[in-house]
Amino acid sequence: MKFGLSFLPDSEPNKKTAPEYFSEIFELCRIADQEGLNSIKMTEHYLHPYGGYCPSPLAFLSAVAAQTKQIRLMTGCILPVFHHPIQIAAKTAMLDAISNGRADIGFARAYLPYEFDAFEIEMDESRGRYEQTILTVLKLWTEPKVSVNTPFFNFKDAVNFPSPVQRPHPPVWGAAVNSRQSFSWIAEQGFNLLMSTPPGPLESLKDRIDVYRESFYSAPQNTNKKPQVAISVPLFIDENPKKAIAASEKYLQNYLDVWADAADAWSHRSSSDYPKYTGLASVLRANTPELMREQKQALVGCPEHIIDGILAIKEILQIDYILWQIDTGSQPIEIAKKSLNLFTQKILHKVA
Repeated sequence: MKFGLSFLPDSEPNKKTAPEYFSEIFELCRIADQEGLNSIKMTEHYLHPYGGYCPSPLAFLSAVAAQTKQIRLMTGCILPVFHHPIQIAAKTAMLDAISNGRADIGFARAYLPYEFDAFEIEMDESRGRYEQTILTVLKLWTEPKVSVNTPFFNFKDAVNFPSPVQRPHPPVWGAAVNSRQSFSWIAEQGFNLLMSTPPGPLESLKDRIDVYRESFYSAPQNTNKKPQVAISVPLFIDENPKKAIAASEKYLQNYLDVWADAADAWSHRSSSDYPKYTGLASVLRANTPELMREQKQALVGCPEHIIDGILAIKEILQIDYILWQIDTGSQPIEIAKKSLNLFTQKILHKVA
């Protein structure tokens, strides 16, 4: 089992400014690197406190690369629907060069209506743009000259500069949430899988992961490849479990509130590419910090309790990575550092 950190900013400026946020999480990244964690993951979003502090995971991870020595740098995720594949291929290869081959590139479909509206992209084109863009990025990484003609972009004899350090290309991850089609497509391409804990019992993920693994092993091109599954999980640790629970009550609720506010954009929208998203905000508002703890949507407690939670998640889902969300809810750096330090000092060597 491998472990890392997963960042999804949910800070409002009146709670934590952007300079404060980045200063704090850079400190967490340096600790994670020094303590031997596997990866740092950052997510792309726009226009809202939900993720909006980081419109460019590649810029963030380039800064992390300059401050670290060994930890891997994961986009979790780039939203290809809002980018041209030539830009993605070149900029991701640049991160791979800056970090001397430490980049992992994750992609997600994007799902917030106000982002699509701002970029003037039709939501019903989301899946096609997502798939065509990623496949074209792979070509640009691996072929000397690339010509493509798609409904979304076309170009001729493009040469990608710089080339990725890792050959044939950096590891590729795909994020999926609900759609069986998404899990199958990610698997058929031989990509690794990124997930987050859902609003509901952790067991609800098992069938989706099974679809991914079955599709992965059924694809002839994946012979001799091994599927990798990572899940992002909020984490609060304190030697005194009551203190961990108290912190989680406040900051998980902040996280749910900001996420639900962003998801309000779905209240009066629908899309054929997102059949289960209308009404998402209501689902999020029905969730609570207590349910998140009970259903292992978040792990909260003393080190011994966290070890039990990790082993339970591993048994239920048979995953390869857990990526800890320790910036959840604009929590103070002192709380995040305590969770990280207790994990690396009292837990990591027992569960890795």
